[in-house]
Amino acid sequence: MAYTALITGASSGIGQELAKIHASKGGNLVLVARNKIKLDKLKSELVEKYRISVSIMVMDLSVEGSAQKIYDQTTLEKIQIDCLINNAGFGDFGFFSLTDTEKQVNMINLNIIALTLLTKLYLKDMLDRKGGRIMNVASIAAFQPGPKMAVYSATKAYVLSFSQAVGNEVRHQGVTITALCPGATESGFQEAASMQHSKMFNKAKLPSSKEVAEYGYDAMIKGRSVAIPGFLNNIMADAVGFIPRNWVLKLVRKIQDAA
Repeated sequence: MAYTALITGASSGIGQELAKIHASKGGNLVLVARNKIKLDKLKSELVEKYRISVSIMVMDLSVEGSAQKIYDQTTLEKIQIDCLINNAGFGDFGFFSLTDTEKQVNMINLNIIALTLLTKLYLKDMLDRKGGRIMNVASIAAFQPGPKMAVYSATKAYVLSFSQAVGNEVRHQGVTITALCPGATESGFQEAASMQHSKMFNKAKLPSSKEVAEYGYDAMIKGRSVAIPGFLNNIMADAVGFIPRNWVLKLVRKIQDAA
């Protein structure tokens, strides 16, 4: 039986690259995203190139009940999910008092609630089989508060903490949980979060979605608890614990202010 991965947010960016990597290794896929046209195109490309099985589910994971619908559908179709990659997520940029309330709530629903429920649902099956891989995509933002991205940073801090804690609980039961914590990446994230002009994304060279996906996939297969791509990102994550909290806030604010 081919090793099957379920990937959310698979229609673009890191999620799309993760799908390509898994397919290149002969693994089957269940791809979840909101954009049917992009999913259909990706499915056709991967099936033609790698002769694998690809199922697609058009779903908005910020909607209540969506995680359960995905699980019920894979169960109905008797698709065993050996690898769960919770990649779907989005951010928002601006002062919290001025942000759109509905967008903030949807962010929490997607970045936290859907991720938690999908992990809960598929983890039980993996534990019953004594085998499985889960990767939850967090962010380097998980390591410190983020002025002007307050809710986003808080959701990613949850993802990191949750992944490490549950990973510890199941570490001797054949299942590993990896938190991938990328920094600024060349993807569609900055446009969705209205961050095109932030200093964070005005660096000379950002890593590509493919590079981050390759790093994360390798870390997941190796069963690493936390994966932080990039030397400077690792330094920043480690340094936060030694720098006064108010300094950290000032530094993050300076980085995220518009150029």
